Amino acid sequence: MTHPAVSSGRAAVITGGASGIGLAAAVKLAGLGMKVCIADIDALALESAATTIASHARHDSDVIAVAADVSRIEDVQVLKDRAFSAFGDVAVLMNNAGTEGGGQLFGDHARWQRILGVNLWGVINGVQTFVPEMIKQGNSCAIINTGSKQGITCPPGDTAYNVSKAGIKVTTEALAHELRNIGGCRITAHLLIPGFTFTGLTRVHTQSKPDAAWMPEQVVDFMLESMARGDFYILCPDNAVPREIDELRMRWAMDDIIENRPPLSRWHPDYKSAFEDFLKEGLSK
Repeated sequence: MTHPAVSSGRAAVITGGASGIGLAAAVKLAGLGMKVCIADIDALALESAATTIASHARHDSDVIAVAADVSRIEDVQVLKDRAFSAFGDVAVLMNNAGTEGGGQLFGDHARWQRILGVNLWGVINGVQTFVPEMIKQGNSCAIINTGSKQGITCPPGDTAYNVSKAGIKVTTEALAHELRNIGGCRITAHLLIPGFTFTGLTRVHTQSKPDAAWMPEQVVDFMLESMARGDFYILCPDNAVPREIDELRMRWAMDDIIENRPPLSRWHPDYKSAFEDFLKEGLSK
């Protein structure tokens, strides 16, 4: 069972497609018979990735690669023109391009701008540029935006990244609402929330896959299975954190508001024991 947009002969556009989850998604979809357009800012990696994807595609012409900085609306508009010119329509849009964190609250302003530009504005630019054209097609489509658990629980120390991923969550929820209120619209929106995944960003810190991490291919398989079920929130586990723990962490974060606790109380020394008890109780049920 697959999402109706994941169909042989139709096309997918994937940003951040030269590595990690984006490349794994491109290879998988090409293997399922889809035409694929990948975009990335790294031109050398883009060329290598296109060769890899083409080896899984039906024809070399079913794969195109476009160098793009998704923080620039002009680049995303060029990407849209290239994809529609090559393939005629777009069935799957995966706004996946991202940059790692490092944006401390009082950190470098330029780093903040870059993180928000790529992670958040890259998604907004993709949605605003592609989705109106996809609506006009009148057929089944899917939009996947890559978020993060950090955009929900917001652990301290990586504020710019958390803000960018929280913004993606809000944007994707709004997109789903808009789409379901358009008469006859057959487009679904999905928020991909990966767990710890061994990607290019992880390799900055280690060349060996940590035991706790999933491979990008596992994330993509989980994503496609979730889309086939009609899931909006695609909350991925990994080899260290099962879904039950993720759910409890997220519930605690929301309860900070409901219980009027200090913000980010999970990391507050006065609430350390209370959170540990909450986790134990929840896992014992």
